[in-house]
Amino acid sequence: MSHAVIKTGGKQFLVQEGQTLRVPSLAADAGSSVEIEALLSSGAESSKISATVVDHGRDQKIVVFKKKRRKQYKRTRGHRQGYTTLKIESIG
Repeated sequence: MSHAVIKTGGKQFLVQEGQTLRVPSLAADAGSSVEIEALLSSGAESSKISATVVDHGRDQKIVVFKKKRRKQYKRTRGHRQGYTTLKIESIG
């Protein structure tokens, strides 16, 4: 099993063949194939990772609450991060 480190969406992920993982949203249609550059790979000559886009979605809502005590100030906001699910097909 060869492993590789990829960078997408400002984050780094350790991947291996056949793995399914969620990354920050990519501009690609579901079912299409994408090529990702590997920062580091073991057991492969090429630094290309091929992956298939499984689906797109949005993560669970997180609550962002701001408060300043004794100032009558409080704000509540929510945030849902978009993601893309990838299936790693081949490394190298």
